[in-house]
Amino acid sequence: MIRWLAAIIGYMFYRFPGAIIGFIIGSLIDATMGGGKKKGGYRQVFQQQRTDRVSPADFELNLLSLASLVIKADGSVGQAELDYVRRYFVQAYGKERANATFKVFNEVIKKREISAQRIGGLLRQRMRYESRLQVIHFLFSIAQADGYVTDAEQNVINQISVNLGIQNADYQSIKAMFFKSADSAYTILEIERTATDSEVKSAYRRMAKKYHPDKLQHMDEAYRKGAEEKFRKVKEAYEQLQKERGF
Repeated sequence: MIRWLAAIIGYMFYRFPGAIIGFIIGSLIDATMGGGKKKGGYRQVFQQQRTDRVSPADFELNLLSLASLVIKADGSVGQAELDYVRRYFVQAYGKERANATFKVFNEVIKKREISAQRIGGLLRQRMRYESRLQVIHFLFSIAQADGYVTDAEQNVINQISVNLGIQNADYQSIKAMFFKSADSAYTILEIERTATDSEVKSAYRRMAKKYHPDKLQHMDEAYRKGAEEKFRKVKEAYEQLQKERGF
């Protein structure tokens, strides 16, 4: 197949980053020559192998594509948001691999229409639920990089959340971590203001378990740090309610 030949050639010239680029470009060529257009363009958005999980190259490009939708949501591209994404990718994958991903995105993917629905469907089938929660947290972090999250950005992230199969209570919990309000502590813990002290304690144990960083031990360091941030927000929400209620 062309994809493997391109990967070998890429590796000969640019080592591992070159292999990634060669494989992805070769896959696109294979898709075109093999009738990939019959299924709506480049198949299921960067899908390269029919496996039970998303390959690293697939995931990185899909994540970058979702990030681009959030960045462009309000009609302008902010430098703070772009810088945040680049730092995140470099921290997660290293500078060379991150640069290779950005290069492929700019040269190939950016020129095509990005379908959040298609990407969400692919990731929903092949990623753990807790990992998909971290994707939503990442997208909100991008939106807030310039100091505030616009309504347009919220709408895009909400739609992506639906496409990823995220339960509304979990979406609202993560969203509340980025918006301060009188009820944000309750929303983070996924309970109502009328909850009893016992229900607050039970909710904290449940949410702490759901957002525990150990849930993302299979992912890169940047995602584990994101999980630690969610875990900290849950703890802060609980401590706030402890103080307010005096228990």
